[in-house]
Amino acid sequence: MVDTVISLTGFALVGPARQDHPKAIAALKRLNRPYMVALPLVFQTTEEWQDSDLGLHPIQVALQIALPELDGAIEPIILSGRDGTTGRAIALQDRVETVARRAMKWATLRRKPKLAKKIAITVFSFPPDKGNIGTAAYLDVFGSIHRVMEALQQNGYDVESLPETAADLMQEVLHDAQAQYSSPELNVAYRMPVREYEELTPYAKRLEASWGPPPGNLNSDGQNLLVYGKHYGNVFIGVQPTFGYEGDPMRLLFSRSASPHHGFAAYYTYLERIWQADALLHFGTHGSLEFMPGKQIGLSGACYPDNLIGTTPNLYYYAANNPSEATIAKRRSYANTISYLTPPAENAGLYKGLKELSELIASYQTLKDSGRGVPIVNTILDKCRMVNLDRDIALPQDAEAMMPEERDTIVGQVYIKLMEIESRLLPCGLHVIGKPPTATEAIATLVNIASLDRAEEGLLGLPRILANSLSRDLDEIYQNSDRGVLADVQCLQEINLATAAAVTALVQTHSDSDGRVAKISKLNFFNLGKKAPWIEALHQAGYAKIDTEQLKPLVEYLEFCLEQIIADNELGALLKALEGEYILPGPGGDPVRNPDVLPTGKNIHALDPQSIPTAAAVQSAKLVVDRLLRRQQAEAGAWPETIACVLWGTDNIKTYGESLAQVLWMLGVRPLPDSLGRVNKLELIPLEELGRPRIDVVITCSGVFRDLFINQMDLLDRAVKLAAEAEEPLEMNFVRKHALKQAEDLGVNLRQAATRVFSNASGSYASNVNLAVENSTWDSETELQEMYLSRKSFAFTTDSPGTMEQSRQIFETALSTVDATFQNLDSSEISLTDVSHYFDSDPTKVVSTLRQDGKSPSAFIADTTTANAQVRTLSETVRLDSRTKLLNPKWYEGMLNHGYEGVREISKRLVNTMGWSATAAAVDNWVYEDINQVYIQDQQMQERLKNLNPHSFRKIVATLLEVNGRGYWETTAENLDKLRELYQEVEDRIEGID
Repeated sequence: MVDTVISLTGFALVGPARQDHPKAIAALKRLNRPYMVALPLVFQTTEEWQDSDLGLHPIQVALQIALPELDGAIEPIILSGRDGTTGRAIALQDRVETVARRAMKWATLRRKPKLAKKIAITVFSFPPDKGNIGTAAYLDVFGSIHRVMEALQQNGYDVESLPETAADLMQEVLHDAQAQYSSPELNVAYRMPVREYEELTPYAKRLEASWGPPPGNLNSDGQNLLVYGKHYGNVFIGVQPTFGYEGDPMRLLFSRSASPHHGFAAYYTYLERIWQADALLHFGTHGSLEFMPGKQIGLSGACYPDNLIGTTPNLYYYAANNPSEATIAKRRSYANTISYLTPPAENAGLYKGLKELSELIASYQTLKDSGRGVPIVNTILDKCRMVNLDRDIALPQDAEAMMPEERDTIVGQVYIKLMEIESRLLPCGLHVIGKPPTATEAIATLVNIASLDRAEEGLLGLPRILANSLSRDLDEIYQNSDRGVLADVQCLQEINLATAAAVTALVQTHSDSDGRVAKISKLNFFNLGKKAPWIEALHQAGYAKIDTEQLKPLVEYLEFCLEQIIADNELGALLKALEGEYILPGPGGDPVRNPDVLPTGKNIHALDPQSIPTAAAVQSAKLVVDRLLRRQQAEAGAWPETIACVLWGTDNIKTYGESLAQVLWMLGVRPLPDSLGRVNKLELIPLEELGRPRIDVVITCSGVFRDLFINQMDLLDRAVKLAAEAEEPLEMNFVRKHALKQAEDLGVNLRQAATRVFSNASGSYASNVNLAVENSTWDSETELQEMYLSRKSFAFTTDSPGTMEQSRQIFETALSTVDATFQNLDSSEISLTDVSHYFDSDPTKVVSTLRQDGKSPSAFIADTTTANAQVRTLSETVRLDSRTKLLNPKWYEGMLNHGYEGVREISKRLVNTMGWSATAAAVDNWVYEDINQVYIQDQQMQERLKNLNPHSFRKIVATLLEVNGRGYWETTAENLDKLRELYQEVEDRIEGID
């Protein structure tokens, strides 16, 4: 009888010459056991691997880790080394034991009775603050844990004294929701004497170099190490300690993160050695374990994630839209990931003054020829200024002197801006594990799936089918709308409304009386001679000439997607994993771009890193870069000489390498796939074909991109050097122009000077600017810039593979010629103020200080979340984010429905908004003024926030005072007095003072 499968080949199950992942998955599904793929060192000797910060060789990562993951492989642990002299394989005893012990623990899950199994659920707390316990991306954590514990109880696990509601559960774990994070009121599950800690934690001595002798002052009462959490029979809910250096400005400057602190180590020692958990469940995206120092991939026994997780099976609920960080969790903390759905998306809609503007535009279209056109346009202009749209549109002073066509254009520009705000997708509320969306909630996601052309599926999107029925080209309608051609803005709005109406009719066909999607039966209206409800909806919307043959395959595809959206396997997958069974693998990413992400409850994998960028990604990239260059040229009067680009792991997985292809197109270099579709060759595009100069680039890769796509970093470095070595006129090749000057100034050769691919030191992540901002531990912007430069200046070069050496001088000189900074938004679910990563990686103000003329570079964001990709300025994007989220009643009411956790989400976005002031001066004064109005001046709102989560509300008040104190927000003395009073009042309530 097989309990666990361990492959020692390190290849895909059906391979290596011909991979057939569906066949492998079918075989493993029948076997239904955990599938571990351990691997031998192939491309490096034992010593080279031991001495390497990177760990495993990039080619081996692609072949022997990424490909087996597509089969559902877990636990990529190195089994044997290689002798440098003879080339023979040598068993690595400690790694062999690790594989064996972990395999035995997986086997135990299958054999041990449910009543005897111990499950340790770990929640995160970030930033370290009592109001932030249970943080996770778009997840109602305590609501979800309560649901999981009910499922465990119903399935025969020993779950004692489960509180009736999620709110009661949260109170018990926190003990007192109003207590400070470090206070004793946070429930202490175990006090670990120092002697016991040292005896049971073999690596404790190593931590002393960074933290001194135990117990230290983190997760400690001065004598013992404290494990926070609460037991419910054989289920333990524990609070993962934080990194520990968030509040220490000096530690944030270190280019390499030092080690976990004693409290962090004690937590995992308790779970494995004292309480003896049979499985860990890390709950939600994302914690600190997988980002602890150590090799990037192919960990050794000296790497902290390996030390901390020990031998216990690690299950990990991860947001389906974040495959890159989920992959880091799989590879560095040996996690078997289980994907969860992000909340159903809705259109942001319009409110208050924006809604009134929309009504005025409707009036103008009806009455513009009646002599009332001029006063209506003047009212529109006044209202635009009241709602601050004058920052987005160049408004004339008065409509009187304008020609009728000019009035149409200005109204068209306002209209398209309102449509942009109204139609922007936003996840409403938070997801609860195991709770699929209702039919109504599924509609917005399905509308967006219906709106995209899918060449690979041979499908046209519904908007294109509708445009075709009008004998119009959809791309032309998009272009005209962007320019403000009123007739085409209206045409686009009607197409969007008709698309929504048709999809709504389709979903309603499959809905029951409770608003749930019943089993989808293929209702073939085409053959029944009846008019299908979605065709009826399109006819009613004025699209009588619709081509039903074009529509038929799209409708069938949408029915399939609807079935996937409402399917639910999140709880089922967890229960299978706890029985030591196989979890089906599946891609992570954006369900709109790639519906194969659904249904959730899958073991997330990324993609074959050698397969990107795809031909479709190259095509999309060209469109975006051309728009970016045209806009910069129009605004600055010249081609940009250097663009600073940020590359993200998730972004490139979701888009199959679009941002990678953007950089190559800027350089004027073409990627060439081989016969197997692997992209590893390049050629220079001739200048005559390119039709413009080669743009120099400074590429900053996230730590996650570095871990997942080291082969693509090699590709980028080769592309830059190819351009730098091309003997072309300097006015047509800015890469060569700058590299030659750097070589001369720095006394290095041309190839060294043409170093443009940078990231963190191996095993280190982020610039830590986000930690400093979130914890208010910085005095001046210079400190933030120093963090960025010291932590992001590690260069990758193809001339010295396997190393990431600090090259700060070249990094700074390359940044000093930057004319524009650039990032991508790839998903409607995660935008600029939703997470801190975007501002953490933004070099806009850094460039200003490094440029000799002190000029601020332009800052652009590409938004490829809709069929009509946009390039906006950073400030425009921050304004759009603020209008659709923080200031939008639909968004904040959706959050507040989740109580404690909803207030935290509001606070988080305000802090992230401040981050954009600190790193890029990208936030307008009115944004903070309106936030103050919504959350502070409204007495009713104030009381709600105070009662739901006083700690997070205090953070909101403190952040508003901070943005004023740092000079980012000018407001009245009266507002500031009120904020100070409020801060004291909430502080007293938290401290229990009447």
